[in-house]
Amino acid sequence: MTGENVCKRLPEKEINKSELNYLTMNNNDRKRTIDKKNIFAIIGSAAENSSNLKLVKALAHITEDKFNLTVFDNLRELPHFSPELSIGKAPKIILDFRESINRADGLLICTPEYVFSIPSGLKNAIEWCVSTIVFSNKPTGLITASADGKKGHEELQLIMKTVEAKFTEQSTLLIQGIKGKINEQGTITDSKTNLDFMTFIEAFEELFKNSGDTKNIDAVEV
Repeated sequence: MTGENVCKRLPEKEINKSELNYLTMNNNDRKRTIDKKNIFAIIGSAAENSSNLKLVKALAHITEDKFNLTVFDNLRELPHFSPELSIGKAPKIILDFRESINRADGLLICTPEYVFSIPSGLKNAIEWCVSTIVFSNKPTGLITASADGKKGHEELQLIMKTVEAKFTEQSTLLIQGIKGKINEQGTITDSKTNLDFMTFIEAFEELFKNSGDTKNIDAVEV
């Protein structure tokens, strides 16, 4: 099993026009392009076209002038965590996953709650990274979008605090009853949820101010 084709870049653009677009930009637009942060977004749901994925796509659209999002929604492809392999003998797909987190300027996790906890696939992925420092001081946004989600959201914050990710109360968001608040096209239909979502995005952006280089040279075991 390899780590090929498990990550998807959002939003999709015509790559062959990017250089031309850059050359025709004014100086301010060029600076904004250079300053865009690379975000690695992990989808905690195992379902295809989940509400969580729709939320991340919506965030990608709203922040396209600030962030380049790479979305990982294939947690099911990661092998079960093995403490014996985690240090020094991790499979290539795990090494690639760790390196994707390490290379990113920031991290976004958007997940449902399963049985009052975070999904097993998400916990498995995090466990593969505990022996590294890829999460350390990494600007992180945490979204739990589920039927209830309260317990899972609390657990997610505790776990990410333990691995020393950088987040604030404002850069976390709990959306309860998500299926009734986002439509098939990925539009948030509830006004309060939309306002909360925009407030979360602003807080996530704020994490990058004076954050310095969040890439750890020695973070990934090879």
